[in-house]
Amino acid sequence: MTEAKFNYYNAEKDITLKEYGRNIQNLVDSIVETPDRDKRNRLARTAIELMRQLNPSVQENTQDYTQKLWDDLFIISGFRLDVDCPYPKPETDVLFKRPERMSYPSGRIRYKHYGRTVESMIQKAKQLETEEERKAAAVAVGKLMKMFYKTWNKESIEDAVILEQLEHMSEGVLTLTLEQVQRERLFDMDKPKYVSGGSYSNRNHQQRKHQAGHNGRKNNNNNNDHRNKRK
Repeated sequence: MTEAKFNYYNAEKDITLKEYGRNIQNLVDSIVETPDRDKRNRLARTAIELMRQLNPSVQENTQDYTQKLWDDLFIISGFRLDVDCPYPKPETDVLFKRPERMSYPSGRIRYKHYGRTVESMIQKAKQLETEEERKAAAVAVGKLMKMFYKTWNKESIEDAVILEQLEHMSEGVLTLTLEQVQRERLFDMDKPKYVSGGSYSNRNHQQRKHQAGHNGRKNNNNNNDHRNKRK
């Protein structure tokens, strides 16, 4: 009786690029050993298409992505593959090239629960030319600050605190009165967008309410007329 033979993955050589799997690795190794150059070229193009299908989330058919596939093909082969490539063959040191060190923003964040993005928005808002633009920016930033605060803290925050911190971070440039914020509910999430002129764009909302009431009265009158005709 013939003893069954099993191939264990831990007995095989390592996969160069794990995102393509062992089947692609074995296919590329086979292409490298193919003596006929024309056949190697055909198999290499087939391997490129298979590698493309293994990344369905990347649907880019651009030159850069296709070149990346060819670069990966040479890397998988250990740079032993000899085929006609439409792109320059990558250098062997690409495997050992370290990425450039990323520069992290420096400086202290005054209010960490708002993050650096809010501070950047405030700096941009300070450069706006007109007072009305700065007022509208103050409302937008203040509403965002209130939302961020509620995200990271269980307790609620008063509008007065938002205004105080907004004025502090903007060095007194972005200011709103507490009376206006509370009267017009400027920092409420469910309010319409604030527009230049110091008020909400709620005229369309009022017009829709008026039109809905008018249509309701009109439908009632039509129903009454219809009933009178039937009598």
